[in-house]
Amino acid sequence: MAALAVLGSLQVARGAGSGPGEPPLQPYPPGQHGPRHGHRHVRDCQPVKYGNLTHEAWPGDSSTGGPVAVTRTFVSYIPPEGSERKAIYGHFTFVRNPLSTFSVLEPGGAGGCRAQRRATVEETAKLRKCLVAQNGGYFNMETGECLGNVVSDGRLVRDSGGLQNAQFGIRKDGTMVFGYLSEEDVLDQSNPFVQLVSGVVWLLRDGELYINQSRAAECGDTQSTGTFDKFINVISARTAVGHDRQGRLVLVHVDGQTESRGVSLWEMAEFLKQQGVINAINLDGGGSATLVLNGTLANYPSEHCSFDSMWRCPRSISTVVCVHEPGCDPPDCSGHGLCEAGRCRCESPFWAGPACDTLDCGPANCSLRGVCSAAGCLCDAGWTGSNCTEACAPGSFGPSCSQRCRCQHGSSCDPVHGACSCPAGFYGASCEHECPLGWFGPGCRSRCACDHSCPCDPESGSCNISHHGPLQELLHRAGQCLASREKSKDNFFLPESSWLSLSSALALLLVLSALGNVGLLLQGRRRQHRDYRYLPLKDINGDSPHSPTSAAWDHEDTQEPEDT
Repeated sequence: MAALAVLGSLQVARGAGSGPGEPPLQPYPPGQHGPRHGHRHVRDCQPVKYGNLTHEAWPGDSSTGGPVAVTRTFVSYIPPEGSERKAIYGHFTFVRNPLSTFSVLEPGGAGGCRAQRRATVEETAKLRKCLVAQNGGYFNMETGECLGNVVSDGRLVRDSGGLQNAQFGIRKDGTMVFGYLSEEDVLDQSNPFVQLVSGVVWLLRDGELYINQSRAAECGDTQSTGTFDKFINVISARTAVGHDRQGRLVLVHVDGQTESRGVSLWEMAEFLKQQGVINAINLDGGGSATLVLNGTLANYPSEHCSFDSMWRCPRSISTVVCVHEPGCDPPDCSGHGLCEAGRCRCESPFWAGPACDTLDCGPANCSLRGVCSAAGCLCDAGWTGSNCTEACAPGSFGPSCSQRCRCQHGSSCDPVHGACSCPAGFYGASCEHECPLGWFGPGCRSRCACDHSCPCDPESGSCNISHHGPLQELLHRAGQCLASREKSKDNFFLPESSWLSLSSALALLLVLSALGNVGLLLQGRRRQHRDYRYLPLKDINGDSPHSPTSAAWDHEDTQEPEDT
């Protein structure tokens, strides 16, 4: 749906070439802009009823219903009756919620004033997607320099140094300000200006014409009085910015051509008062006066085109006042959302706030057991759930219970670190080992107290147990072995000293036996070296008498067994 409603119409032929150009509409002599005196002079010379206050503030409209702006086309007569009345035509634009929908733009985009750039209103308006755009503050026609104060979307683009010309601005809290500002007012950071533009001549102050007072405040130099008076009194195209009692911003454009058609500032101020405008200042006019609606030129420029004087072309100017769809602060919604009709729509359900810059995980705030993130609560170790209210289920541990325990034999793990708490009868990092024989209890730290050093139950330490198959068979065999040893001890028993004596006797006998065997061995060797003689077989059988030799041998042989 279009955010801009345009009511009324006007059909007037463009063209009809007149002179090669129109006289410049300048409030000051060449090379000068603004008065030479300071803010104190303005304060001291204003009417007593205003006291020391040199500007007016009005709360801006903050409604969001309906279109952003409504532009109405008018054709009126000034004065309304009489033979000298003349027709004027132009546009009124009424702007809702100006804090979010109005901006002062530099020519051709950011940096235009520093570069002393000039651009048509159409060119600058397209960059910001303006629904309505008009020319803004004054500029040097020769150099392109922006004149006066300029604050654009919160950025101080140009500081005039306290120059006393009529100002219009919007502060951070949405208050609209019209009038004369000191240097301290412009730079105040307690409630800074987010938009600020300088004009010349405060047309209406609190619903009353303020032109004479403006003449005293903004002129002040004898040599420029004639120029300033002519600027006020000449008829020309004019633009102004003001507000109504509802706090809506009002942009006004009147078509014309200097000294030929249009209105004087007196006529402009009176016309605005009749339309219910409360405070208003005059902006640049004459050949600079331009109105663009939805990107299209909507007024009748007074400047002749350079390629053919028959046609009229918009002038390249300086700053632009722009009405646009509500903006977001910051424009990118902190990178966590999209700006839609001036409101940030946060992309994550956990990013909140007007700027999508606050993490919000609900009233519980993760129950103080976790950290809120764009994905929700990141629970501390040992906790889980949308608000970190649930302890880790058995078998899980760590941040948001995202890790699985490795504990065996039904043991539980620490929900924070995952350390296993072994049940009675088991030990090890994962409780993978059974208690060794003779030990029992949690962590196998207790020693069994059974008779005869028998093993106990690894869980309870009970000695009255029956073990599982393989262990039972092993214990049975060990028991049989021990029983047989015990039986042998019961049948024959000698003390240790007796065993030592017996062992010594047996060792002695063993030594003596070894010595006897050595002696027999040596005797046998001696026999092998004896002298043998030949005897006939008949002598052996008794056929011949014994000789002494044989008898001696026989005797020796007979005596030999005695050696053994």
